[in-house]
Amino acid sequence: MQRKRHKNRHVALAVAALLTPSAVMAFVLAFWRLTADFNLTAGFPIGNGLFSHWQVWFAAAVIIQLCAIMLNRYGRTEARAE
Repeated sequence: MQRKRHKNRHVALAVAALLTPSAVMAFVLAFWRLTADFNLTAGFPIGNGLFSHWQVWFAAAVIIQLCAIMLNRYGRTEARAE
């Protein structure tokens, strides 16, 4: 008997496919908040608290995209790497 490695590749690829649009949305919220600070766009709906800062949204976008990249790498590893 052999133990099968990387059996959840398809799940990793599916989650990575969902994380990329989430990262884009977090970046859009960061950009919206930044432009709202310069009075270039309408007011940002989150007026106070942790998520009212553009830096938080930008960091979230970067972290989410890094997770998507790592999951894509895991999901696309070839069978010869086992």
